[in-house]
Amino acid sequence: MLSISWRLLRSVCSSNARHCCDLTSFTKQKIHSSHGSHSVLSRDCVHLAESCSSLKGWSSFLSCRRLSTILTPTSSEGEFPSHLLSNKTVTSSDRNIGLYQDLVIPVTNFLNEDKGFMVLAGDVFDVPIRKDIVHRVVRWQLAKRQQGTHSTKTISEVSGTGRKPYQQKGLGRARHGTLRGPQFRGGATMHGPKPRSHAIKINKKVRRLGLKVALSARAGEGKLLVFDDLELPTHKTKNIVNYVKEMESTKKVLLVDGGPINENLKLATQNLHYVNVLPSIGLNVYSILLHDTLVMSQDAVNRIVERMHTPINR
Repeated sequence: MLSISWRLLRSVCSSNARHCCDLTSFTKQKIHSSHGSHSVLSRDCVHLAESCSSLKGWSSFLSCRRLSTILTPTSSEGEFPSHLLSNKTVTSSDRNIGLYQDLVIPVTNFLNEDKGFMVLAGDVFDVPIRKDIVHRVVRWQLAKRQQGTHSTKTISEVSGTGRKPYQQKGLGRARHGTLRGPQFRGGATMHGPKPRSHAIKINKKVRRLGLKVALSARAGEGKLLVFDDLELPTHKTKNIVNYVKEMESTKKVLLVDGGPINENLKLATQNLHYVNVLPSIGLNVYSILLHDTLVMSQDAVNRIVERMHTPINR
């Protein structure tokens, strides 16, 4: 009796189409050679061999996938050629943003020295990204900072006489009662702008959430750096220039300090259009979006977190 292991056929069929073709020729030879000795071959084996012989390419190989066994380099189920198995380690995906998890970030300084680690509050630096909230806050900022000092003169404010230029009838001309009208040169402007405030209303909760979203976005991109302090030994601009050159893929940097800006830092950055400095009280969404890298001191981080945790006065 000729017996073919079902497990062997599964392993061969799962390898590739070439092995299946070899199995077909092997099966047919065994059938012809054992015909005189009344050898018996299972119908399932014949059907599997014929199906494997018709495999052409990947699409045909997928039809026998239900008969294959998934093996790994550490699997003990049968022998399998080691060169066909992948030893590549599976890496986990990047961290998901918006889980309200506390972040541990290294602390350094302008000299790239290791100053330990700092834990960032998850409810401030790891909130879900809301583009609609950022859009509303940016519109509010840009509208509120407009001066609104535009002004035009009405007919009562334009200089000129109030006398009727000519008689009402008899001259064949259009009737006019004043030369200060909007149709005359030097006349008034109708429905022109007047000084006003362009500010729009937005809730404090939304403004606070917009700042949290901007900080979370920079932290999620790896563009948030924490320094122990922003003290500089000298006011030379070349120190800041050299440091920015060492940062990868950085075009504009925003430095945020906790209290008043150090005089050396202010002098070292005032001639650099791609480096700006702000105190923590002035940190806002629009400034964060204008700079691709955010550098904050430990004092600034603590003050921002304290400000975000302060109850809103109603």
